[in-house]
Amino acid sequence: MTRSELIQRLAEMNPHLYLRDVEKIVETVFDEISAALARGDRVELRGFGAFSVKHREARSGRNPRTGETVSVEAKRLPFFKTGKALREKLNGD
Repeated sequence: MTRSELIQRLAEMNPHLYLRDVEKIVETVFDEISAALARGDRVELRGFGAFSVKHREARSGRNPRTGETVSVEAKRLPFFKTGKALREKLNGD
């Protein structure tokens, strides 16, 4: 599902809201999640899952094409862990 499909689906489920209002709501939610992760905070949505940031240390890697050793810089990556209710819904438990 894309962002525009999500907006369209929410608008259909809430006919009393204008499409532009639904767009603003979705944009605000995503912006707040992104901002929290950028600050290093954890975002937990009960029953759905939790977003957090994982830190990867600098390391040496290998170019698969040439076999040459290259250095890989340290970086922060977003990580998502599913909640129990979502896992149960997906697995039919």
